[in-house]
This record gives sequence, structure tokens and C-alpha cells, in this order.
Amino acid sequence: MDNKYSILIISFLSLGGSATAFLLGGLDSLIKVLLALIIIDYISGLMAAAIQRTLSSRVGFKGITQKVFILALVAVAHMIDMVLGYHHFIRDATIVFYMVNEILSIIENAGRVGLPVPGFLKRAIEQLRKLGDIDSDATKSKKSSKKAEKKKDSNQK
Repeated sequence: MDNKYSILIISFLSLGGSATAFLLGGLDSLIKVLLALIIIDYISGLMAAAIQRTLSSRVGFKGITQKVFILALVAVAHMIDMVLGYHHFIRDATIVFYMVNEILSIIENAGRVGLPVPGFLKRAIEQLRKLGDIDSDATKSKKSSKKAEKKKDSNQK
């Protein structure tokens, strides 16, 4: 009986992996790095929130939802590439955008836990923000939603 369940589980995992690889345009180094950065950002955000005593399951769930949407947007970008006949151009640009965004968030989390951030890194981050328009609507809405959540949490206390 155990062997049948093992085969079934392996089959479902293989199917899921194949579907994911298709949707994301393969599991190349860009996707692997993006996935690693997503995980590091989420964990560093949890640690920063724990240290600041602002840990919230609602905020954590929202973070997971945002990470899933990043992958969904990569899948959409890959599909656009397929339709237009590009070879991963839009997909790769989308991945790089979110990689930079995740790196910025990880560095911000380092600052939240009291870790000093070197000046050269701050300058590099500022250049990346300007170059990739990272501090656009997505970042602004993230900041405004954080402010709204803090205000809501303080009103509940």
C-alpha cells in the first residue's frame, strides 16, 4: 500500500513541477534566484516583525499572497513572450524587476533589525530604484498599506 501512495505522491509532485516550469518558462537561474530572494525576504520580514513586536498573521498572509502574485506576473509575462514570439524578453525583465524589489526589501529588513547598511550599498540601492522605477506605484502602495495597517492595529489596541 505504501508503494502505491508513494507513486501517487511522486506523480502529483512531478505534474505540479512540470506545470510550474511551463508557466514560469522553465526553472533557469533567474527563476531560482527569484525564488530564493522571495524566501529570504519573507523570512527576514518575519524576523524583523518579531524583533519589532509587530508580528501579525494577517500581514504574513498578505506577504505570502504578494509573493504568489509575483510568480503569477512572471507567468503572465512568459505567456506574453510566447504570444509575441519573444524569447523570454518580457519574462526576464519582469523577473529582474522583482529580484531588485526583493533585494531592496531584504536590505530594508536588515535596517529594521538594527543592522547597519553600508553607504555604498545605500547608493547602489538608490541607483537601482531610479533605474528600474522601483519606487513607483507598487512600492508606494506597499508603504501606504503598511501605514494603514499600523494605524488600524493601533486603533484596535
